[in-house]
Amino acid sequence: MNIAIAGFDTEGRSSYEYFLAQGHDLTVLDQNEELVLPFGAVSVLGPSYLQDLDRFDLIVRTAGMPPRVLFEANPNLDPDKVTTQINEFFKVCPTPNTIGITGTKGKGTTSTLIANMLTAAGLDVHLAGNIGVPALDLLHKLTPDSWVVLELSSFQLIDCTASPNIGVCLMVVPEHLNWHATMEEYVTAKSQLFAHQTASDLAIYFNDNETSRAIAANGNGQKLPFYTEPGAMVADSKIVINDTVICQTSELKLLGAHNWQNVCAAITAVWQITQDVSAIRSVLTTFSGLEHRLEHVRTFNNVAYYDDSFGTTPETAIVAMEAFVQPKIVILGGSDKGAGYDDLARAVAENNVRQALLIGDQAPRIQAALERVGFTQFMPGGDTMPAIVSAAREHAQPGDVVLLSTGCASFGMFQNYKDRGAQFKAAVQSLV
Repeated sequence: MNIAIAGFDTEGRSSYEYFLAQGHDLTVLDQNEELVLPFGAVSVLGPSYLQDLDRFDLIVRTAGMPPRVLFEANPNLDPDKVTTQINEFFKVCPTPNTIGITGTKGKGTTSTLIANMLTAAGLDVHLAGNIGVPALDLLHKLTPDSWVVLELSSFQLIDCTASPNIGVCLMVVPEHLNWHATMEEYVTAKSQLFAHQTASDLAIYFNDNETSRAIAANGNGQKLPFYTEPGAMVADSKIVINDTVICQTSELKLLGAHNWQNVCAAITAVWQITQDVSAIRSVLTTFSGLEHRLEHVRTFNNVAYYDDSFGTTPETAIVAMEAFVQPKIVILGGSDKGAGYDDLARAVAENNVRQALLIGDQAPRIQAALERVGFTQFMPGGDTMPAIVSAAREHAQPGDVVLLSTGCASFGMFQNYKDRGAQFKAAVQSLV
């Protein structure tokens, strides 16, 4: 077959290696003219990289590329020619034991919890997807008895033609509206998690989120809510499921009440596979979270610095602030993702924020929202991360928390959320 690899990021490279091993003729398509390619690779690079796609038998879209750009450049393109890494993985996966997790935030944490719990219970488990490991890279490791845990973003799900055996949908709120054409498209993409399930599959959803409930109703899988019975829930400061106490909420290593949702989602999924309380509990009492998710960087001069750079929506910034009762210096702002800031401003006013440092091109909009609620303790944070951290240090008092949870995307000032978090941690570690 004559196959185009559309987009040559980490996932695109994985797809290239997979189809190359099968002996297909491949062409790499990417807008980056300075891309470093494998030796001998055929390529079309630069502004016209998506022209004349009809000449290919198959186009493998990388997750970061909106499907619509393919059809805008090729109005008569046959949709059946377009596939993705996730679609190809589901076609050839040698095990039926697949768990897919989606939601606006918490996907990576919940996916990791599930994988760690199943591993602790003695199962052969492999974690992949949006968390950073391309799914096709797993194939050589899998047996019919393996369990595959996939973190699935809306970018991966939007044209997905298969669903996992167990699907988990966390809270869904507006996000990625700079990528999706509309909120409706975003929700429809998430709905593909359950859309192709059968009656023997399981659709686990967040009972307290209307959108999550609606998404779960989209398929034929058996419906199971979490954060309420019969799924895992919080009752009297305990994590319980089916009248079984897993642990006290105070024993969780994960910070923040919002992580209780992720914990309950993970337990609900794992409970359908194994009811090994010891294994589940061992993970919950030791796992402190992923990088850039309420990550404690350092305590310096009795001020605790936390990196929550992964939080790129107002909702995630709100729950990050709510995780700490101490006075806070909060770093807010960045680039636009189509969100509003009124709820964020109210949360700032209500959550013991000593000073809000505003950064990026969204700083004026956040400032206006803060002014509308009567909050006046804000100032420009600076144009570089060392300057931002220096300003935070200047305003923090002993016992305070400095929190990087911007509520915005990172582009403009930083390459991505990882770069923003890494620069924050480096600046904090440099404090003397």
